[in-house]
Amino acid sequence: MATPSDTLTARAADIPSVDRVLRHPKLASLAERYGRGRVTAALRIHLESLRRAALGNALTRASLDEEAVATALDAQLQASAQSRLRPVYNLTGTVLHTNLGRALLPDEAVRAVMAVMTTPVNLEFDLASGARGDRDSVTEGLLCELTGAEAATVVNNNAAAVLLMLSALANRREVIVSRGELVEIGGSFRIPDIMRQAGARLVEVGTTNRTHLSDYAAAIGVRTAVLMKVHTSNYAISGFTHSVPVAELAKLARQHTLPLAVDLGSGTLLDLTRWQLPAEPTVREIVAAGADVVAFSADKLLGGPQAGVLVGKSAVISRLKKSPLKRALRVGKLTVAALEAVLGLYRAPEVLAERLTTLRLLTRDPATVRAQAQRLRPLVQRALGDTYEVTDAPVLSQIGSGALPVSQLPSHGLRVRPIRGRGRSLQRLEAALRALPRPIIGRMADKALWLDLRCLEVSDEEAFATQWSELPWP
Repeated sequence: MATPSDTLTARAADIPSVDRVLRHPKLASLAERYGRGRVTAALRIHLESLRRAALGNALTRASLDEEAVATALDAQLQASAQSRLRPVYNLTGTVLHTNLGRALLPDEAVRAVMAVMTTPVNLEFDLASGARGDRDSVTEGLLCELTGAEAATVVNNNAAAVLLMLSALANRREVIVSRGELVEIGGSFRIPDIMRQAGARLVEVGTTNRTHLSDYAAAIGVRTAVLMKVHTSNYAISGFTHSVPVAELAKLARQHTLPLAVDLGSGTLLDLTRWQLPAEPTVREIVAAGADVVAFSADKLLGGPQAGVLVGKSAVISRLKKSPLKRALRVGKLTVAALEAVLGLYRAPEVLAERLTTLRLLTRDPATVRAQAQRLRPLVQRALGDTYEVTDAPVLSQIGSGALPVSQLPSHGLRVRPIRGRGRSLQRLEAALRALPRPIIGRMADKALWLDLRCLEVSDEEAFATQWSELPWP
């Protein structure tokens, strides 16, 4: 029931002064937490909003109470202090979801990052000689061990790796690429555009579906700097197709004393078929086939932090490291620490599926995910009441981030459908799930909201279940 003060209209002259409200004990505690200047600025804005309400005859005396003003201000400051970067539940069915941060780091990498955040480290200091060191030395040994390459360097993502590679090797000269490999990836990153930015001139050979070794050979001229092969990791062409294997292209490159560069995209360090995942060329295979330099991502199939890795012949990697772009694109100590820890896990492939988060999610047993869906279905149904029908159902997950685009992984999840076709109720539910303390992100398809549980680990299940009681449902 409304009290008289809730409905009694107040005037602008009744609004307390800034100094008077600042003397309230609650404002003093807010000033300690957020700083007096910030609290004062927020208070002025709040009082101005009260003044506008008074001019519209919509100001109540209850809203002028100093305790009420302090409470409103506390809520505003808390909301503004909340981080824009928030943990979410990825129930989209895409394991390596670019918009949700791609690979999740394993515990070993998290501990390594925490350690270097709080203490000085020998990032570019050679402890043996006492002289300046090279930050690439932290990961180069591991990368060479795991790929068979002679040398390695790391930049901030694979797009940067390709840009550095082309700029250092082919500025103002020609790069020969198959027309069928001129890919576009997320964010409108296109191979022709990156070549232009690097100062290289693209020479297309072959056709969209078929390119032969003779096409490359015919295009080689005095301005040719690089033969380049791009792994089409984000699409597949089937039917009447042909592409030139790396080994054949490497032989042609050697005959003309040219480097062969390979953009492998979602680079993997081990044969994925040992975990019953679809086959994908490994970096070691590409290096062994004769590539002079290979670029790939660290935060896709490798399961590490965002980074672009370049491995290959010492002479080529040395040219890349001498480029002015290398310093502009280098990674910081947090990335170096995380990458070193993740690479270290690959030394024990027999336990990698348990320790590397990305691989653990990709290899989850569908029966385990189904049992999880059956446990959670009644809870979700109770939370949504009779407005929706919740069923557990088989779904197909995907790896994501351009990796193995046509491959799907059997999974299980929850299918939420409105009862009796209640208009925009699915959109309202999706928005409500995104408004939770830890937002739940699913996907809309076939007039239903699908919650694929592949990426909901058992350790997170209790917290996930608790959230449904906090659903901000109108």
